[in-house]
Amino acid sequence: MGCETKGKPDSEVRNVRRVDCGRSVRAFTKRSHSVHKLGTPTFLESPMPLSTSVRPASRVLLAAALCAFSALASADTATDSKPFSFGLWGDMPYKKAGDDSKLPAVLQSVNRSDIAFSMYDGDIKDGSSVCSDNVYTDALAMFGSMVKPVVYVPGDNEWTDCHRTNNGGYDGLERLAHIRKVMFPNANSLGQTTMPLEHQGKLGEKFVENTRFSHGGVVFVGVNQPGSNNNVIMSAKECTNKSARTAVKCDESNAEYLERDAANVAWMHGSFEQAKAQKAAGIVVVTQGDPGFDWPETEEFDESTLPEFSGFRNFMTQLAKETEQFGGQVLFVHGDTHYFKLDKPLYSPTKLLPNFTRLQTFGSPSLHWVKVHVDVKSADVFRVEPVIVKQP
Repeated sequence: MGCETKGKPDSEVRNVRRVDCGRSVRAFTKRSHSVHKLGTPTFLESPMPLSTSVRPASRVLLAAALCAFSALASADTATDSKPFSFGLWGDMPYKKAGDDSKLPAVLQSVNRSDIAFSMYDGDIKDGSSVCSDNVYTDALAMFGSMVKPVVYVPGDNEWTDCHRTNNGGYDGLERLAHIRKVMFPNANSLGQTTMPLEHQGKLGEKFVENTRFSHGGVVFVGVNQPGSNNNVIMSAKECTNKSARTAVKCDESNAEYLERDAANVAWMHGSFEQAKAQKAAGIVVVTQGDPGFDWPETEEFDESTLPEFSGFRNFMTQLAKETEQFGGQVLFVHGDTHYFKLDKPLYSPTKLLPNFTRLQTFGSPSLHWVKVHVDVKSADVFRVEPVIVKQP
C-alpha cells in the first residue's frame, strides 16, 4: 500500500467539537430485531446473514447520528493530506498468561515509534479473573504511561463476561456503567498527550464510549461491540452456565444489546456521512469482538451464520452497505481472537467487496502491536505493518 513516512505532529489533529444527542438516542424504545420465547427469559433469534437485507435503523437513532454529524463544522478534511501512521493494540495484559513481565516492552515499543496516536481495541484483563474496580484504574495507569494519545474501545472481558462466577459474578451492565464513568473521564483521549474526541453520549452516560475523530483526511470511529456475541444471550442454558446471572438479568442484557446495536449502527452511519462530507480518503472502524466471517477453507459452510456470531450480523450488514456507498477505503479493526490477520473477507470468499479490509490485531500471549501507515494520495490509503516486540 502507501509508502512509509514519519507521523504527523499532534498539533495538527483538528479540534472536533463534542456533540450530545444522547437524549435522542435514549428515546429509542422499539426493538429492531425479532424475538421469541424459550420459556423465560426472552432470547434473541439469530439475525440474518450478510447476504440478507435487514430492516433500517430507527429514524430516531438516525436523526441522532445526523445531529452529531451536522455540528462538525470544524472537522479535519482530506485536504490535510500529509502522510502519518497510527498504532493498534489490545487484548493485553492477561495476568494469568504471565503478560505483566512482557507488557513493558510493548509500551516502550509504541512510545518510541513515530505514530500520531494509537487505538486500543479492548480486553484490559483476561476472561477468568475478577472484574474488581482496580482492573479499570490499572488500565488507566497503563494508558497514562503512553506518550501519544490513546483511544480506548471496550472489550468483553471488562464487562460482558463479568457475570461469570470466576470473574466474581458481577452484573455486566453495572460494569458497563462503571466503564462509562471511569474510563472516559473527559471528552479527550487518554495518554500523556491528548486529543479531543467526539462522543455519542454525555460523559458518564450511555454510549459515551462510542467515539469519533478525524486526522489527516481519514475518519476514525470507535464502537462498543465486544466479544461474547455482543452481549446477546441465545438460550436459558447459556444464561446460567458458569454464571451468576438470573433470567431477569439475561432479559436486561438482551434489551441492552438491542438498544446499543441500534445506537452503534446510527453512529456508524453518521461517521460515513461525515467522511463523505469531508471527502475523506478512508474510514477506520475499530471494535473489539470478532464478528465472524465466512472462511474460504470451508466451501459449503458460512461460519458467519453460526449462533455465536448472531449479535454482530445487523451491524456488519449495515457496515457492508455503508462501504458499498463510500468512495474511499474502509479499514475494519477488531481484536478478540488474539492473532494477526489481514484480509478482505466480504462479501464472501468468492465475492469481493474491494474497498473493505479487515485487520485483526495481536493479543495475549502474543504481545505485539500493529502500525498502520496512511497516505491518502495512495489508492489503497492504508499500509499495515505488524510490529513484533522482542522481549528483553
